[in-house]
Amino acid sequence: MEKYLSQLNEAQLEPTLQKDGPMIIIAGAGSGKTRVLTYRIAYLMHQGVDPFNILSLTFTNKAAKEMKTRIADIVGTSEAKNLWMGTFHSVFAKILRIEADKLGFPSNFTIYDTQDSDKLIGAIIREMGLEKDVYKTKQVRSKISSYKNSLITVRAYFQNAELIEADTMAKRPRMGDIYKNYVDRCFKAGAMDFDDLLLRTNELLTRFPEVLAKYQNRFRYILVDEYQDTNHSQYLIVRALSDKFQNICVVGDDAQSIYAFRGANINNILNFQKDYDDVKVFRLEQNYRSTKNIVNAANSIIDKNKTKLEKIVWTANDDGGKIKVNRLMTDGDEGRFVASSIFEHKMNDQLKDNDFAILYRTNAQSRAMEDALRKRGIPYRIYGGLSFYQRKEIKDVLSYLRLIINPNDEEALKRIINFPSRAIGQTTVDKLVVAANGYEKSIFEVMKHIDQTEVNVNSGTRNKLKNFVTLIESFQVMNQSANAFELAEHVAKASGIIKEYNKESTPEDIQRLENIEELLNGIKDFVEGQMELVDATGNIAEFLEDVALATDLDNDKGDDDRVALMTIHLAKGLEFPYVYIVGMEEDLFPSAMSMNTRSELEEERRLFYVALTRAEKQAYLTYTLSRYRWGKLIDAEPSRFIEEIDEQYLDVMTPVNDPRQNPMLSADIFGDVEPNHIRFKKPITRKSEAKTPKFVAPKNLKPVKKTGAANANNFKTNLFDGDLAVGSIVEHSRFGKGEVLKLEGKGPDTKAEINFEHGGVKNLLLRFAKLDVLG
Repeated sequence: MEKYLSQLNEAQLEPTLQKDGPMIIIAGAGSGKTRVLTYRIAYLMHQGVDPFNILSLTFTNKAAKEMKTRIADIVGTSEAKNLWMGTFHSVFAKILRIEADKLGFPSNFTIYDTQDSDKLIGAIIREMGLEKDVYKTKQVRSKISSYKNSLITVRAYFQNAELIEADTMAKRPRMGDIYKNYVDRCFKAGAMDFDDLLLRTNELLTRFPEVLAKYQNRFRYILVDEYQDTNHSQYLIVRALSDKFQNICVVGDDAQSIYAFRGANINNILNFQKDYDDVKVFRLEQNYRSTKNIVNAANSIIDKNKTKLEKIVWTANDDGGKIKVNRLMTDGDEGRFVASSIFEHKMNDQLKDNDFAILYRTNAQSRAMEDALRKRGIPYRIYGGLSFYQRKEIKDVLSYLRLIINPNDEEALKRIINFPSRAIGQTTVDKLVVAANGYEKSIFEVMKHIDQTEVNVNSGTRNKLKNFVTLIESFQVMNQSANAFELAEHVAKASGIIKEYNKESTPEDIQRLENIEELLNGIKDFVEGQMELVDATGNIAEFLEDVALATDLDNDKGDDDRVALMTIHLAKGLEFPYVYIVGMEEDLFPSAMSMNTRSELEEERRLFYVALTRAEKQAYLTYTLSRYRWGKLIDAEPSRFIEEIDEQYLDVMTPVNDPRQNPMLSADIFGDVEPNHIRFKKPITRKSEAKTPKFVAPKNLKPVKKTGAANANNFKTNLFDGDLAVGSIVEHSRFGKGEVLKLEGKGPDTKAEINFEHGGVKNLLLRFAKLDVLG
């Protein structure tokens, strides 16, 4: 047996050695599925399968790169390079570039991102004179995306009376016309959006049987990771390509199917055994990632779902700590608790910042977390925010590069035709758009032959348009011999972009210049990396494709020591020693938008399962009694998912005081109490001495003693007993450490003037101050 195979357990070894035929590997969270996929590919190659005949599809470029590196360590770098391995979109983009002419596209077609699509759809809605409040750009783009992923082409749309009627009922009767215009304009611009990469591949394999046969013969062994996340379009491509040899291996976990909103169809994995004959089923049920408490708690959650494949996930790891449930008053308190807890873990256990992740259901929840981490001086990184490649200055440079490769790219041209300013106004651009539509040519073609057209512009403007065409054509000449870095550096200078941002020297302009410098560094790095690849040239076309298909997580080098903040959707496939799942409240998680049907609620539960199984050592769940939503403070209640966890795996941490438990109504406002119900009234006590009712835990939750970091209100109560004096060093949960400058008053009414490291000088009433006296 090969040496690397000895690293697998029995359950992992079986599917690795299964060479031929259809097979499904149902892999629980943290069960080593990536290792099985990797070693199976290496084993196939050791069994004499040519790497050119293996297709491996993943959901992130990062996963593909990691797998390729591991395979290279086993079989050698030169052989590993010959594998067709990557995301669905990157692999199919590669096929489409080879076969583009059959569909009438140039091989150097542009890939539009969502921003490009939004701009084009917005322009079409304006040109058609439609109400932009009715035809909202993002909604229209989302609708078009769902059509494409369901393989509803423009022709299919107009043949479907139900779709037309549904859009008419929704007061969007021109939806089909917008869809047709959008597809036509993309075609004319030589551009495809992300959904086209799947739709056009389906078109290619359906309309051209010889192309299908070519790739069926090439891809004799197909492996698909995260099969539960495939949509209908991806499913059909995989079915078509694997149909001849049926050596198809899919890996997935139905319990981690969380992308229904993006068109993922859980039935693809649930029905796999019906799609192929004699399917071999393997189960990876041992979790290597998490403690027993985390694994068992996650099992108790997912067990509530009715739609699932049978498996029992278990672990031989230690029991570990119980899952800590923390209740806070507001989202601000929640942020401060999480930051304090991370700070204490770091100090007490000598941990790094990247040992921690904060996961939330919606991006909006990150603000309170960011504020608290900043005040604690804890470095963090937000994933899924504005990507580097979406920044204005970066899009400007990339648009020049896109236009060099594909002069028909309408969105790129409109973006930079007057940046830096060339006195080519919007009116001129509108005239060019109308002319281009009238002549059925691209805008660049119209500009190139401006003297032969009937575009009504003055001679000065004509010359400016000609100069712009000459500039782009000069870049195109350089592109024939220069690599991506040389060309990009020249374009940044010759276009005037660098000069434009050097004009004012404002902090924003300096930051933009630094970002352009970082882009050029990235291109340089890319060119050097491409030199290692057999079939790569390092030209700008290769770089632009790499950028178009990159995701925020793909750009993460993993060497930043920062706390990770991200939505749970983005966390899939990742793992961290300590995980904080915040905002565990009804209508937030599960989301109010996802509780209309059982299938929606079950997807939310799978999302919680994914969140919990990211944790290796310790998981925290936090919820608040009130939270700001749309600028208003609203009452919140604990998520049903907390109740669904078996209580033996929970450690419920509760604050001492809960002002909201005070009765708001007095019984005597409803009239005199009947004599036989007279009770002795308690003596009236001062407010500061009044006892607050204890917190009543949600169903199934047992209150336990508060300890260390987990207690949000863990502060000294002896502030009035002489411990506090001028010069004392104190710590506040929000403002950090500080020095007492002045004390005024006596007992509970004492006021302290304190100079804090984060909050500056504050006057605090000691009765309410959450202070810890350090010395």
